[in-house]
Amino acid sequence: MKKTYEVEGAPAALGPYVHAVQTGNLLFLSGQLGLNPQEGTLPEGIEAQTKQSLDNVKHILEGAGSDLDHVVKTTIYIADMNDFGKVNEIYGTYFTKDYPARSCVQVARLPKDALVEIEVIATID
Repeated sequence: MKKTYEVEGAPAALGPYVHAVQTGNLLFLSGQLGLNPQEGTLPEGIEAQTKQSLDNVKHILEGAGSDLDHVVKTTIYIADMNDFGKVNEIYGTYFTKDYPARSCVQVARLPKDALVEIEVIATID
C-alpha cells in the first residue's frame, strides 16, 4: 500500500513525480533543490541553496505528517565537493540530535544547474 503527497507551498515538481511517497511507516521524499517555492528560482550561493533545500524538506515532511526529528537517512548531492564544509555547517543547524544516517556525493550536474539537492527518508506515525 502506498500513499503519495503533493504538499501545498512546496516547489513544483520538475517532472512526473510527487513530493513524497509513504509505504508502511516510511516516508520517502523526492530530492529537493534549493528552489524558492513562490518564484521557482534558485538563490545565489551554496549556503542559500542548502538552507532553502532543507526548508523545502522540512515543509514537505510536515505537510506529510512527519518532521526533521523523524528523518532516518539523508542523501546530499553537491556540484562541488569543496562546498562540503559549508553544507555541513548549515545541515548541522537543522539536525542537532540523533543525527540521521547520511551520504554526500559530488555529481556532475543537477537540474537547473543547482549547487545542492537533498533527499530524505523519514518515519511517519
